[in-house]
Amino acid sequence: MKDYTEYIVSQAQKLISIDSPSGYTKNAADWLMETYKDMGYNPQLTTKGGVLVQISRGNGSDSSDPALGPILLTGHADTLGAMVCGITDHGTLKLTPLGGLNPNNTETENCRIITREGKVYTGTFQLSNASIHVNGDYNDTKRTFQNMEVLLDEMVSSKEDVKALGIMTGDIVCVDPRTVVTPSGFIKSRFLDDKLSTAILIGYAKYLKDENITTTREIWQHITVFEEVGHGGCASIPNGITELLAVDMGCVGEGLECTEYQVSICAKDSRGPSHYDVVSGLITAAQKADVDFAVDVYPYYGSDVDAALSAGTDARHCLIGPGVYASHGYERSHKKGVDNTFHLLKSYLG
Repeated sequence: MKDYTEYIVSQAQKLISIDSPSGYTKNAADWLMETYKDMGYNPQLTTKGGVLVQISRGNGSDSSDPALGPILLTGHADTLGAMVCGITDHGTLKLTPLGGLNPNNTETENCRIITREGKVYTGTFQLSNASIHVNGDYNDTKRTFQNMEVLLDEMVSSKEDVKALGIMTGDIVCVDPRTVVTPSGFIKSRFLDDKLSTAILIGYAKYLKDENITTTREIWQHITVFEEVGHGGCASIPNGITELLAVDMGCVGEGLECTEYQVSICAKDSRGPSHYDVVSGLITAAQKADVDFAVDVYPYYGSDVDAALSAGTDARHCLIGPGVYASHGYERSHKKGVDNTFHLLKSYLG
């Protein structure tokens, strides 16, 4: 069998290069639709704008056993971002976050402003009065969206100047992801959450096609587009699904076991425990395939699976994903984490 790691990383780079903050995901969804079609699948575009696709019909085993019934794998193509919520009298833009964009780690980032007419302008997200030689309170100022702004790369000095460019409240602001893949295998970028794991799902779908695999279970994938704002996975769940498995970033940080080289199995997130039998099954599958894994509790985390359960879905559930450090900032993972996540999916599902 071929190694899919490089393919997955390449697909992640392509997807990351497509701006898709929550609420502005059409271009990413279009790319996903074409990618699945090119592999020979028949994806559906959901009403909300996500991509739903059956990647295996299964072998007809008894689906009365939830462990053998249809499973839905979820990833998400929406990312953090911002929206213009005001234009100042001196010609800068005030922002409101889309999802959990953090002003502390977004300061000085380059960004793109997309107007309703499709024009794209560039700018930089800065603290108001950002010159340290002028602002004596620079070091002591708490960064908030109220005291930060986008400086446009245009010769503007008033609200009227900015409006003349076609920029208005409600325009989307996309942060430069700054994607780098190092010779040593590290993957550094904004929005590895969740475009890296979405690429892993694409890689798994390609593996099934390339190897002509018939899995025991019926398998669906749903790439959602509103996960970062909490409701991505609450709809478009195929009939008969007995299990939900989110493939999203694994947490890496103090007090947790997972590293960037491993696949993380989430035993509990901030909403509650994962289904015990699913966690056990994933651990067994990892051990069987000699996958490097960690089991962790995520203290501040929610996923598309949580949204689906909150919407009333009656299914077993869990979450896995490659270890990602510095979540919701300039994130870092490693090709080994990608490889371990891919092989856990293979071992667990076939």
